[in-house]
Amino acid sequence: MNWIAYWALVRRDVKLFFKDRRAVLMTMVAPILIGSFFGYLFGGSGGDSQNSRVPVAVIDQDQSAASRRLADALGKDKLLELRKVDPAQARDQVQNGKITIVVIVPKGFGDQAVRSLFSSPNKPEIQLMYDPSHGPELAMVRGVLTQHVMESVSAEAFGPGSSKYLDDSMRELEAAEGMNPADRAALKQLLGSVQQWNTRLNNNPQAAGGASTGLTMPYTVREEAVTAHKDAPYNPYGHSFAGMSVQFILMMGMEAGLAMIMHRRGGLWKRLRAAPLSRFVLISSRVTSAAFDSVVVLFVVFGFARLVFKVGVDGSLAGFIGVSIAFGLTTAAFGLLVAVSGKTVEATRAIAILTTLMMVMLGGAWVPAFLFPAWLQKVTFLLPTRWAVDALDAMTWRGLGFHAALAPIGALLAFAVLFGGVAIWRFRWDTAD
Repeated sequence: MNWIAYWALVRRDVKLFFKDRRAVLMTMVAPILIGSFFGYLFGGSGGDSQNSRVPVAVIDQDQSAASRRLADALGKDKLLELRKVDPAQARDQVQNGKITIVVIVPKGFGDQAVRSLFSSPNKPEIQLMYDPSHGPELAMVRGVLTQHVMESVSAEAFGPGSSKYLDDSMRELEAAEGMNPADRAALKQLLGSVQQWNTRLNNNPQAAGGASTGLTMPYTVREEAVTAHKDAPYNPYGHSFAGMSVQFILMMGMEAGLAMIMHRRGGLWKRLRAAPLSRFVLISSRVTSAAFDSVVVLFVVFGFARLVFKVGVDGSLAGFIGVSIAFGLTTAAFGLLVAVSGKTVEATRAIAILTTLMMVMLGGAWVPAFLFPAWLQKVTFLLPTRWAVDALDAMTWRGLGFHAALAPIGALLAFAVLFGGVAIWRFRWDTAD
């Protein structure tokens, strides 16, 4: 192989790329800006819970002791931001996106809920009006609401004044028809024990060692974010910069392919072919320069993330470099594939942009892939972008070793061979088929 010509062509392509200010702006500044935005959006404040609290309003139509205790507990919950709302404007507030969920506690809630705790069929219905674009928050509020309802209602059921509910439940139990005698006896024994417990607490609050009335959560939770460093908060900028780097580097490869189509239409490739240069030298030099540009862009973007947002390569540096080179080769091969996909830039650009955006979107570059349906998560491993994003995550904030980079590097090289093989097979030196 003519190495002198090969390296001359590589240097030429690299110089042309860095001379093009628009190309440099697109592939370096754009991912930095967008990655910074997404990183901040997904918790870049360093885990400040104030930014993640769900705006919730409570409309208490009952005004009982149980309902007031429930509203107070929801207001103190660290996951919720309780807001006041005019009941007449509640639906409009949700529809306008100002409040995520409105909890409507119905009239008679306290009395019915306590009776329902002792198997009464007339259970109160709490209404939730919610913004349908906030499905995950709705599921979270359901769980929080369950906890506080049980604590509030049980405090009424087992506290002072609960004997009337127990007496009513005893009478309903005696009047129930078709109940198994053994079940009836067991329930009567349970309610009788509760009555004795309440009487003991009412007469002597310290009888149970100072225990308070009502049920409480039987456990506490200690949370630990598993990242590269123990007790270090998760840095969302790591994933955001990985995703945006993959997107714009892939778009750079697409633009390189479209440029090759223009060169072919202008006859440049035919003139180069007339020189004493083999097809391998011409194509491989193009792949090398494109891969080099990709690696430089990736290092510049992550260098900025390191200096400004403290995104470090907490895993294997060798693995990070290996993934960068493998993805650079994949990008270069993708550019070759774009170059042979159509005769004109106009006919190829729309398809190339759609293909690139689909790979980026499904590869988890915009939002983490775990948010996808289970079947789609498996399908996305057929895309190089999924391997690249996951590998960059593994080498940065996850802090994994070189072994975690081996499979992604192998997959990305396989995609590079596949794209490059198809491109070389379909390659034409001129515009003729």
